[in-house]
Amino acid sequence: MIKPVYVYGSSVLRKVAQNIEPNYPKLDELIKDMHETMYHSDGVGLAAPQVGISIRLFVIDATPLADENPELEGFKRVFINAQIAERSKDLVLYSEGCLSIPNLREDVERPDSIVIKYQDEDFKFHEERFEGIAARIIQHEYDHLDGILYTDRVSMIRKQMLKSKLHSISKGKYNVPYKTKLV
Repeated sequence: MIKPVYVYGSSVLRKVAQNIEPNYPKLDELIKDMHETMYHSDGVGLAAPQVGISIRLFVIDATPLADENPELEGFKRVFINAQIAERSKDLVLYSEGCLSIPNLREDVERPDSIVIKYQDEDFKFHEERFEGIAARIIQHEYDHLDGILYTDRVSMIRKQMLKSKLHSISKGKYNVPYKTKLV
């Protein structure tokens, strides 16, 4: 089932999400719904807070970016109770967008590689290193679990310049082809 994507101004996007246990109700259904919502919205990642649920869960399928980034072919994962254990000192600037901040893109500086500990949909533990675009996508979705949006990571000058656009989004003034919600 396609769920509405909560947009800038929704309080759930600013909460620190909670860990979950294997007995979390209807988890398989939620993961399936999140994938369906992400695909319908033309996203490559989606965090549970973006569909109004404040738990430490996000899904990624970066395969659509594989034409320009062959290393992303088949990069599809479910991250549960994730914790970034290490971030490289090498920072890279890259333009990011977000389904929860419609019609905006900004350059964001992030570490080029990370080590992340997480559980998959079967609650099997993983510890992996990711680099480049994969690391960026993971960090972007991970931020959602801590109530951080990519616009929080832009320069002070850019934040000032974005203020009116973000205010408009928080008042429902945007147009996207996917279902959204503002609460």
